[in-house]
Amino acid sequence: MDTRQNILDTAQELVIRKGYSAVGLTEVLAAAGVPKGSFYHFFKSKDAFGEAMMQDYFDDYLADMDRIVAAPGRTCAERLMTYWQQFYDKQLVDDCRGRCLVVKLAAEVCDLSESMRIVLKDGTAGIIDRLSAMVGGGLEDGSVSIEGTPQLTADALYQAWLGASVLAKVNRDPGHLDRVMALTRHMLHL
Repeated sequence: MDTRQNILDTAQELVIRKGYSAVGLTEVLAAAGVPKGSFYHFFKSKDAFGEAMMQDYFDDYLADMDRIVAAPGRTCAERLMTYWQQFYDKQLVDDCRGRCLVVKLAAEVCDLSESMRIVLKDGTAGIIDRLSAMVGGGLEDGSVSIEGTPQLTADALYQAWLGASVLAKVNRDPGHLDRVMALTRHMLHL
């Protein structure tokens, strides 16, 4: 693994647990086993580093979604529910503390860094676009039916899942995720 990627991967793990502001560059570099002086060789600033970390997260996340979308021999409804089940499983990790950087960082970094806010905005738009395409495909293959448009449905579902994830985290209770899973099935008429 190259040094830059090692720093980003290490940082994601630390930030998932502690938040962006609570993680210092010295901690990230020590955990990655990288000399302190080499940070600025890879990143211009902590903001540039945070932006790169978030972009790396979304690149992996969206590639994962693309693999689900491309899964052969499955209806779009099955693909959608595979995505939601993976989302659910990631949020159950560590007593509902979750593994989603959007849930973890959205409120925190949007007020700290405009560049990170834009990465979050663009990344979540990519997620919603892929969900909308799957919902539209489900209408075409007859595996889902909805009230409204695929875009509105995808947007509403993603918002519901983010909210349920925050509540599951606050309450350390997966019941919020169970209810949003039921809502998802209801909205898609599954």
